[in-house]
Amino acid sequence: MDRTVYLDNAATTKVDPKVIAAMQPYHSESYGNASSLHRLGRQAKKAVEESRQAISSKLNAASGRLIFTSGGTESNNLAIKGVALAKRKEQDHIITTSTEHDCVLNSIGWLEKNGFKKTIVGVDREGFVDLSQLEDALTEKTALVSIIHGNNEVGTINRLKEVAKIVHSKGALLHTDACQSFTKTELDIDGWGLDLVTVNAHKIHGPKGVGALYVADNIPLQPGQHGGGHEWAMRSGTENVPCIAGFAKAVSISDVSDIPKIEALRDRLISEILEANPGSWLNGPKKERLCNNANISFPHIEGEGMLLYLDQKGVLVSTGSACSSHTLEPSHVLTSMGLPPEECHGAIRFSLSRYTTAEEIDYAIASVNEVAERLRKMSPYD
Repeated sequence: MDRTVYLDNAATTKVDPKVIAAMQPYHSESYGNASSLHRLGRQAKKAVEESRQAISSKLNAASGRLIFTSGGTESNNLAIKGVALAKRKEQDHIITTSTEHDCVLNSIGWLEKNGFKKTIVGVDREGFVDLSQLEDALTEKTALVSIIHGNNEVGTINRLKEVAKIVHSKGALLHTDACQSFTKTELDIDGWGLDLVTVNAHKIHGPKGVGALYVADNIPLQPGQHGGGHEWAMRSGTENVPCIAGFAKAVSISDVSDIPKIEALRDRLISEILEANPGSWLNGPKKERLCNNANISFPHIEGEGMLLYLDQKGVLVSTGSACSSHTLEPSHVLTSMGLPPEECHGAIRFSLSRYTTAEEIDYAIASVNEVAERLRKMSPYD
């Protein structure tokens, strides 16, 4: 199959050629260690600090610290464990939702095994956090609430401004995983009063292996790893200068004008697939969803089978989060939204990017409809 239509951009994205060009000098010319005092070291340090400023500006974070990490998973671990361990003597309760990324749920699970208390707040049928449950769960012992901004499987965009008001009214801190939403929808750290925010590069046409954690001023945080005191001693280790520069370039060339274009292609994909496949449905909200996300369930069809048939036709999709796609367990996101396990297995996630074309969407729609028809004929339930 020579043709490739890549619709798995929620897993990772193609690196923009401009990003590759921005990274290259820090591999071959300005290759110094950012902690070195000589000329090459100063060049590397300047690149790191200019990158930090560019990303902070895009987040509308005038104050606070942006700590560079290896990616979203490390940033989430640092935020959750770092705050919990720093506040353990006064507050030992953590709140999250049932639809978080596995690294958030597993980090909080680790804390629970080490003496912390946790509360998992539910979501509604569209994946929005239940704000009344959240308010009821908060106590004076709550150190941190971690709620995802844009869901990685179904695209639901939680209303963080409302969430922050509730969380702060009870004296707790708010962390959000914004890896999927950053540059794809509004994210206003200062305006919304967010305390800790996770972002990364490879979801926005930047390199893999680099991310960041924004930490507001005066937030207690225990270091994630110890060493030479890099990143305010919160994340020791030699900075990945080429990838940090690439991250900043990916952020700087992102353009809000791409969002309506991606949304229009996504909406056509959704409407034409649903029209051609009676009984299928969209998971997540019609509105307030990530511009590039479409998660569609096909009844009586196994998602893995559809994925493999589409792969043969050159259409690359996902059955859920790439981080958990190798398990046969039903999606915890979809089950939390009320889908029975048997219906979860028929869900396909399509995720677009600014490189996705109308011609590719046409081909994907035709391929999906053809494969779905073939699999329905093979199904014992239809």
